[in-house]
Amino acid sequence: MIVKYGIEGFAMNRLAKECGISVATLYIYYADKEDLIKKIGIEMGTFFFKSSLKDFTPDMPFAIGLAKQWENRSAFMMNNTDKLVCWEILQNSNYGDFIVNESLMELKEIMTKFLNGAIERKEIVPVTKEVFWSIAYGPLYNLLRFHEKGKGLGGTTPFKLTNDVQQEALRLVIKALTP
Repeated sequence: MIVKYGIEGFAMNRLAKECGISVATLYIYYADKEDLIKKIGIEMGTFFFKSSLKDFTPDMPFAIGLAKQWENRSAFMMNNTDKLVCWEILQNSNYGDFIVNESLMELKEIMTKFLNGAIERKEIVPVTKEVFWSIAYGPLYNLLRFHEKGKGLGGTTPFKLTNDVQQEALRLVIKALTP
């Protein structure tokens, strides 16, 4: 519903009607529309971030850990496009900061430990979290956007993200971050 109607068009009455339940049932579980939206957002964010940590530990060698992150993130994003559209809407809404802060806490700690460990082991050059994030994940997210649209740069050529293309980009990212 959030994807179809947006945050403004999302209403408890409409949700209850589309689900075939009483509005009172919703109010048993949620205080109001804001509470429902926040809880949906936190649940979606937590699901995404936990899936990105599958078989990943922050003490992994940098290249192996980053490869696992790319594998997990791309698999999640390719298999959950509908959830990602909703997540983007929620993340860019008035509830976005609250939702991101609530669902990101554990991920921030783990990824900070991963980054700091890689720097301490001199596996990567010292960079800020923001620079690391931009270089480490920006290329993956751009490739996933091309894949989602089915078109490459400029929208004139077909594009499909393959394992070979993903590995090529990952090798360049690792090269950019290593001393």
